[in-house]
Amino acid sequence: MRFVVLPALLVLACSQALAAPTQIERNDEIGHLLVNQGLIAQLDQVRQTVSDRTSSLVSAAVGFLGVPYRRGGNSAETGVDCSGLVRTLYDQTLGLVLPRRAEEQAAATEKIDRSDLKPGDLVFFNTMRRAFSHVGIYIGDGKFIHAPRTGASVRIESLEGSYWKRRFNGARRVLGMDTADASTATVAPR
Repeated sequence: MRFVVLPALLVLACSQALAAPTQIERNDEIGHLLVNQGLIAQLDQVRQTVSDRTSSLVSAAVGFLGVPYRRGGNSAETGVDCSGLVRTLYDQTLGLVLPRRAEEQAAATEKIDRSDLKPGDLVFFNTMRRAFSHVGIYIGDGKFIHAPRTGASVRIESLEGSYWKRRFNGARRVLGMDTADASTATVAPR
């Protein structure tokens, strides 16, 4: 009986622990079981790992500020386009290889609600009269970083800016971002 109930309890605890990191009350029977099994400590470690990886991604993205836009580009030395910036950052910081084009990145990632955006998630826009023609990385506080267009450079903008708000196409989460060992995941072949 214990082995049948434990997975259900673990799922419940994971959803509660990841949604709202609160202290489990002492009189909570599930809490006692999870503490005794050492699962709370493991959940805290996973949460910290995800937070550290996301921080690394956002920090690396900020390091690209000012890099010139270059169609087809994928390096800070020669320039980047929107999808090249995203692909390069995920590969260099997390070891996750995304497809090259924005619409392919959208197809290879998990759809999420705009209200569920977390730093490191992808934001997509319709800037060329077609869905998912532009991509950026959400960095928190309603802002994203992206390589906007020829003649411009990588910069941070608000999702609430009138241009971006009208063209917002959706939010996606890269699978592997919420796992304990994202460094070995591959989203698409190189």
